[in-house]
Amino acid sequence: MSHKIEKTIIIGSGPAGYTAAIYTARALLNPILITGDLIGGQLTTTTEVENYPGYVTGISGPLIMETLRKQAERFGTQIINDVVVSLDTQNRPFKIKTRNNEFLSHSVIIATGASPLWLNAENETQFKSNGISTCATCDGAFFRDEDLVVVGGGDSAMEEAIFLTRYARKVTIIHRREEFRASKIMLERARSNPQIEFKTNFSVKKWLLNEKQELSGALLQNTKDSSEETLNFTGAFIAIGHKPNTDFLDENIKINTEGYILTPENTMTSVPGIFSCGDVSASSQRYKQAITAAGEGCKAAMDCEKWLEEFKF
Repeated sequence: MSHKIEKTIIIGSGPAGYTAAIYTARALLNPILITGDLIGGQLTTTTEVENYPGYVTGISGPLIMETLRKQAERFGTQIINDVVVSLDTQNRPFKIKTRNNEFLSHSVIIATGASPLWLNAENETQFKSNGISTCATCDGAFFRDEDLVVVGGGDSAMEEAIFLTRYARKVTIIHRREEFRASKIMLERARSNPQIEFKTNFSVKKWLLNEKQELSGALLQNTKDSSEETLNFTGAFIAIGHKPNTDFLDENIKINTEGYILTPENTMTSVPGIFSCGDVSASSQRYKQAITAAGEGCKAAMDCEKWLEEFKF
């Protein structure tokens, strides 16, 4: 364990974490950023990103994150490829324990993001970000005039399906039950859209591929009688929710019922000196976009800098 007390430690290496690192480093706070398992965050699992400002013809997700990392390092951020397993908020300074080390810090910025939930159906791994997506806003435009499916039964599934009708020829919503968790208004909007069809009481058993090894459809299983049938399509969007990456937190940091971190004042959590930004925050549940995460990373860094200055750390 290092006995040096850092001014700030950033946990997470997506757009929020790297942006927080750029701002805290330029404020001469000498931040340490601990990357987590998925170095670069969710954008590293995407191919082409067309809606991040500044890239006229689009850019690959991994390249955006590599560029942000280099920018953070340019201003002096120390980046450590490790995973935080616990954050002790009981004592000051805060103790951050990783798989390989322990750190002490006067402040912490949490930017660990949220992981999309997958079905884990057969053949799913090979089609992740290559035919199967978890973000219609990010990837919908790549499926123009195609037949698509959305898997899920909540508001997010309805929103994804409605959004996809801008590009797709047809969208089929697959849901394992007859009833939907979606609000009445969102369900009605989806039902009234002529491009949207419903396939209820079915789950995806297996993703199918053609001779070119491309996604061609799915083998569906009826959840009532276990009968099976094939549905043909060329793109799929899974909208069954996200899991915020908060397993390492202690009980002092308040979260909402779904596990997202609450920030009652700006980006400050319920523990003074600990800040939260990006998809792990309750304030970002609605958006889940790289640009909003980066913006929150900026806010958290500025809030952190002011807090450290106020308490003369």
